[in-house]
Amino acid sequence: MVWIYVATSKSLQEWGASVGVTKHLYKIGVCEAPPAEAVASLNATRQAGAEDWKLLKKRQVEAADEAAILARLAAQEQVLDGRYYPRLEGAVGICKVKPLNVTNALLVQRALDAGELKVDRLKPADIAEYLLRNAME
Repeated sequence: MVWIYVATSKSLQEWGASVGVTKHLYKIGVCEAPPAEAVASLNATRQAGAEDWKLLKKRQVEAADEAAILARLAAQEQVLDGRYYPRLEGAVGICKVKPLNVTNALLVQRALDAGELKVDRLKPADIAEYLLRNAME
């Protein structure tokens, strides 16, 4: 069993907003150890120049390949190339999420489930769930 997790970093989001990328940056990754240990490792190694990573959501699956997950996500959202942005220092799995895509997906899901046609303010947990769902489909 492996874990797929979504983490966020306030300092990375501030950097993204200041350079015009977006403030909606999230890290998706695959690990065999518990995701809390993976996030602690991100902080210890200063992944993408940040040491304030926090775990948002996790999901345990039978098997997962990080490259395949990132390829599936790239069809929906932009996965940033760590070689292009010097701040990312070669980091893998940093996704630039468009809030409108998340809102639309939530709207369709809620309409099909409960017939509700309203989406309140997006929360980071909603975005993390969206990323996990798209990574697995």
